[in-house]
Amino acid sequence: MSFKIAFIGAGSIGFTRGLLRDILAVREFHDIEVSFTDINEKNLEMVTKLCHRDIDANGLNIRIHATTDRREALKNAKYVFNVVRIGGLDAFKLDIEIPLKYGIDQCVGDTLCAGGIMYGQRGIAAVLEFCKDIREVAAPGCLFLNYANPNAMITWACNKYGGVKTIGLCHGVQHGHKQIADVLGLKQEEVDIICAGINHQTWYIQVKHNGEDMTGKLLEGFKKHEEYSKTEKVRIDMLERFGYYSTESNGHLSEYVAWYRKRPEEIKEWIDLGCWINGETGGYLRVCTEGRNWFETDFPNWLNEPAYKFISEERSHEHGSYILEGLETGRVYRGHFNVVNNGTIDNLPDDAIVEVPGYVDRNGINIPKVGELPLGCAAVCNASISVQRLSVEAAVRGDVSLLKQAMMMDPLVGAVCNPPEIWQMVDEMLVAQEQWLPQYAKAIEKAKENLKSSKLIPTKDYYGAARLHVKTVEEMALDREAAVKNAAAADKAMERPSEKKLLQFVI
Repeated sequence: MSFKIAFIGAGSIGFTRGLLRDILAVREFHDIEVSFTDINEKNLEMVTKLCHRDIDANGLNIRIHATTDRREALKNAKYVFNVVRIGGLDAFKLDIEIPLKYGIDQCVGDTLCAGGIMYGQRGIAAVLEFCKDIREVAAPGCLFLNYANPNAMITWACNKYGGVKTIGLCHGVQHGHKQIADVLGLKQEEVDIICAGINHQTWYIQVKHNGEDMTGKLLEGFKKHEEYSKTEKVRIDMLERFGYYSTESNGHLSEYVAWYRKRPEEIKEWIDLGCWINGETGGYLRVCTEGRNWFETDFPNWLNEPAYKFISEERSHEHGSYILEGLETGRVYRGHFNVVNNGTIDNLPDDAIVEVPGYVDRNGINIPKVGELPLGCAAVCNASISVQRLSVEAAVRGDVSLLKQAMMMDPLVGAVCNPPEIWQMVDEMLVAQEQWLPQYAKAIEKAKENLKSSKLIPTKDYYGAARLHVKTVEEMALDREAAVKNAAAADKAMERPSEKKLLQFVI
């Protein structure tokens, strides 16, 4: 079985190497063609070397074609994986630190809120160029598999304006599924779930064990769980008030709604600093920065580490390889995917990107009808969908009025800032990110003029309510195993350190 896959943003060590391992764990895929492309030639070279070492160690003859020429990499590709972070960590830092000046305290900032909206402006401008290349040089009917955030916004833009069939992929459903099994005292495979909603705000609307509905047992189970009762306070509160558990992590969820991060003095009541994903200010930026610094410093040692094994036991739960396996071999795969709604969820807009159950086989990606979400869950999703729609249209048109309206309508931004503050913050973010926002050239010139005004609103020298120190390479070297694990993972630093280690890095 031979076909071509391409990775855009292949210099991303966490995603690229792991996804390639998953794909090559499928025995029928040992003759495929692989191409990598990235604008960062150094990272591209390092990741390609590691992947070639893995391939050689598994006795395969595949040679990766790595190039900074995107069109060359995409030529005749049947499947394209998008794992880019437009602007890299330089832009990501601005997504976190400029809003902090206005009191907006984000944990991640890559899906919604001020950071996610700006990330979408950068990402959509780039992915529409990717789509143009796919239409022109990839294989007919090429499937675009998007892992990049903000997942819903990018998947929305690609399907509506890119002219390329795009499916958004995320692993949030699998993680919450495991938590639910834990609190019920069951194995994950013993718990049958149906999730529906939008990416990072998907709800476990059905939880069953041997046909018995277990939804009513979740709240007590989470409240009594030794770990989750401390680390998932926002999710537990949402479960209590809305009746259903949400897929997304405590830190992520806290920044998508208006209630948990709007007052600095209250933030620590809702989060846990044992792991960034539980709500740490700028937590994802921190672990990504540490991972990048460690990888760039320690890379020579990685080539001496054991190679990845291309076997089913080492395969991750990421959807991508299973989708390819279903389409190419006919083996049925059930997962949760981000697709255009088109009536799948009755009480969410048809044009929105929803995250829903799907089945994959040789007939394609098949999405069953879900029906209606519980009213409260739908209301939470609809608030975010309005922000997403405004953000997508703003990015496509380069319309600064729509961009500022998206910021106003965002639940957390609106809870913290008034309209003049939002207008000024957007101007500041546009100017700071000018190099990644070609569609806003005229608006940025106007923003520069606005920021010269003598009547600017005073901002705060604010570092966040729950910030941890970014560890140096020397500090990370004290626990090399943890540093390597963080740098190599798509999910960064998910394990809770000891309290003693944690206290070393509290600011």
